[in-house]
Amino acid sequence: MNRTGILYALVSAALFGATTPAAKFQLGEIDPVLLAGLLYCGAGFGIAILRRIVPRRLVAETAAPLTQREAPWLAGAVLFGGILGPSLMMWGVAHTEATTASLLLTLEGVATAAIAWFVFREGFDRRILFGMACLVAGAAVLAWSGTPTFDGVTGPLAIVGACLAWGIDNNLTRKVSLADPFQIVELKGLVAGPFNVVLALLAGASLPAPSFVALAAVTGFLGYGVSLALYVVALRDLGAARTSAYFATAPFLGAIVAVVGLGEPVTAGLLAAGILMALGVWLHATEHHEHEHVHQPMTHEHLHVHDAHHQHAHRSQDPPGEPHTHSHVHGQIKHSHPHTPDMHHTHRH
Repeated sequence: MNRTGILYALVSAALFGATTPAAKFQLGEIDPVLLAGLLYCGAGFGIAILRRIVPRRLVAETAAPLTQREAPWLAGAVLFGGILGPSLMMWGVAHTEATTASLLLTLEGVATAAIAWFVFREGFDRRILFGMACLVAGAAVLAWSGTPTFDGVTGPLAIVGACLAWGIDNNLTRKVSLADPFQIVELKGLVAGPFNVVLALLAGASLPAPSFVALAAVTGFLGYGVSLALYVVALRDLGAARTSAYFATAPFLGAIVAVVGLGEPVTAGLLAAGILMALGVWLHATEHHEHEHVHQPMTHEHLHVHDAHHQHAHRSQDPPGEPHTHSHVHGQIKHSHPHTPDMHHTHRH
């Protein structure tokens, strides 16, 4: 297993999970749709500033830029994840009891994995399926605070639609994950953020005090911007389904932040969720997937070193040293070794 990818996914989940109690603190002063827009703006503008003022060697000096061929995938990710998802979510939350809404949100991981497995044909086995089930069950236990009701179907259906939209977003983002993750986050934030802010203002929301706007922007930069950049890197190393599984720990990590930072009590549900999620993470992290497989010829550009999958000649204009980025050709290879469904292992099983 790619330990670096696992670490990135878990840190991404921790940052996103911490956003929930931070956003809860701000919801009393900011309209929910407006808050979503400000969080995305914080992510987009924050990463844009970071890319331009921090030395390139510390951010993404050799990362491959997005190409025109990848633009449709990113546009779809922005549409589903930055516009449709939040809009459906806010509509659903407004017409659904809190308990029902929280439980339904656990479907995002299921939607991401199902689309990855059955549409994009990522490989999985019973161990990975059981691990995902433990993680989703842990999230459901954590969200449970009473008997859910479905008196009205419009709200719950909207939340299910939001989860499906985010599942599509995660799989489409994986298609561009070899590119500069900061550029991806910048573009997603700069489109989705202003769109949601304008949508909220047109619906009658008003801007809060500058201090709350600044707090929302900082929260979005860390919980959406930095978190999403790490998530993109994890996608390229682990695939959409496995990354979403690790990301399912976000509610638990957010609850831990609430316990430490807001003084909320440690409950039996929190402990049970922790056990289930720990089992799910262990099942995924200790996976051993090895079989003979064929790499089909392909040409692309991304950050790489000259490992077993990157044995190619260099041109005079290609950068020296490693890791580096340049367009390169993969010849057909047939071999066997442990691997995950990363961007170089998209073969059928």
